[in-house]
Amino acid sequence: MGDLVKSGAGGLMGLLHGSNGELTIPKPFEKDIFLFDTYVAGTTHIEGIEELERHLNTDDKLEFFREADNQYDKQAIVIKTIDGVKIGYVPKQDNVIFARLMDAGKLLFGRITSKEKKGSWVKIYIKVFLHE
Repeated sequence: MGDLVKSGAGGLMGLLHGSNGELTIPKPFEKDIFLFDTYVAGTTHIEGIEELERHLNTDDKLEFFREADNQYDKQAIVIKTIDGVKIGYVPKQDNVIFARLMDAGKLLFGRITSKEKKGSWVKIYIKVFLHE
């Protein structure tokens, strides 16, 4: 046991102390992992989406929230701007695995890749990321 905590080059203390004796604790490894290209579903049901569309820009970060009590889709994932404004959902055909990841405590988010307006209809294309 004495070898494990002795200071100097060996043992646990040697791992945590740098060359000058200061404590160097490794920082956690974090990264954003790209998962999938998709779009925001349900934008036609968002009141004021035409006005809101002007404030949505390429590379804007979007937050994802599970909506397990959604009567139409138990795997529903709401998409909101970083200001908390709802803009739609992850498409139902794409959300099963994402919902499972979120239910397991994983943090998912989106980024706008492009958008197009067709009359009063707005299509917002996004990339889905896992923050690990």
